[in-house]
Amino acid sequence: MEIDRPLLDKIAHLARLEFDEKDAERMMADMTAIVGWVEKLSEVDTTGVEPLTTMSGEINALRDDVVGPHLSHDRALQNAPAKDDTYFRVPKVIES
Repeated sequence: MEIDRPLLDKIAHLARLEFDEKDAERMMADMTAIVGWVEKLSEVDTTGVEPLTTMSGEINALRDDVVGPHLSHDRALQNAPAKDDTYFRVPKVIES
């Protein structure tokens, strides 16, 4: 598949890419080479190969959810570095 200028402009718009006019030719050549490499994968015989969803055979060891006692609000406030009555105090992050 050949990447031409209209297709390059569309890809650049969708990917929010900006490049100089002098770089357009190089971008088209590079993208054409990349698409060529990807198209080459269609030549590989994958008969009998199962699709993979992960490269690892590991299985997550998850625990069952168990309802238990929860930490009270007052006890949680004891561990707070700064508090105000019954509220946690946190640094201001948004300037108005």
